Amino acid sequence: MTEPLDRGVAQEDGADDQPFKTLTREEAQALRGRIPQVSPWRVVAVQAVAGLLCTAIAVVVTQLMGQDSGAAWSALYGAAAVVLPAALLARGMTRGTGNPVAVAVGFMFWEMLKIAVAIAMLVIAAKVVPNLSWPVLLVTMVVCMKVNWLALLWRRR
Repeated sequence: MTEPLDRGVAQEDGADDQPFKTLTREEAQALRGRIPQVSPWRVVAVQAVAGLLCTAIAVVVTQLMGQDSGAAWSALYGAAAVVLPAALLARGMTRGTGNPVAVAVGFMFWEMLKIAVAIAMLVIAAKVVPNLSWPVLLVTMVVCMKVNWLALLWRRR
């Protein structure tokens, strides 16, 4: 248990042979051109569309069952509980700043605000939504949150 650690592994596999290279402005622009960026607003838009689809499904299902259980309002509110906080984060992150520290602190601030708004919306859901259906609201929220992967797949090449 008191054997010395082998610290020469990185040197043996050649990982330290390549020095760090700083990119020139032209090389950085070429790299950005090869790596497609996804707009946070596109992600918010895809989340909104997914929420509207969930709401439409809830309307159709409740119409077929002949009930007015408030499922459509629950689905719409569930979508809003994801989309509105995500729009806040997107707004905060798309404001330009050149300082990397300010970007990191700003991201933490806007992410905490997003979480706080989402929690607040869930806390007041029972008072705001008539005939609230928690399963419909939560399923819609999960669908809206997981649809981010579709926005990444549809990015421009």
